[in-house]
Amino acid sequence: MLEDVPRDPFADDPNDPASELGAPDDVEPLTLAERDEALTDLADVEVFRSLLEPQGVLGLVLDCPECGEQHYFDWDLLRGNLRQMIDNGRPQVHEPAYQPDPADYVSWEYARGYVDGVIDTEESH
Repeated sequence: MLEDVPRDPFADDPNDPASELGAPDDVEPLTLAERDEALTDLADVEVFRSLLEPQGVLGLVLDCPECGEQHYFDWDLLRGNLRQMIDNGRPQVHEPAYQPDPADYVSWEYARGYVDGVIDTEESH
């Protein structure tokens, strides 16, 4: 579902730096466990967004194990990446957020804790 994510800024560029990753056909499909995990993550993102976006949160910040830096994902990009992972085995190449304000993003752990707090509050009433 390529329409779920922004267009690749290097699409049709013969000097695309992602060309070193190989063609999409070179990607092995996800295992059942990986697919289930990605589906669970996608469902979590939908819940996180429904509760946090009205509070002004623009998305999630994730620690990148490859480069050691934090990456900021808005809700649509995160959702699109997970859909691409589920459908094609890897996320679509994308541009990172441009000068994100860290105050507009929360970690996965914060989002999970927020959802758990909302659920606990609703259950106690």
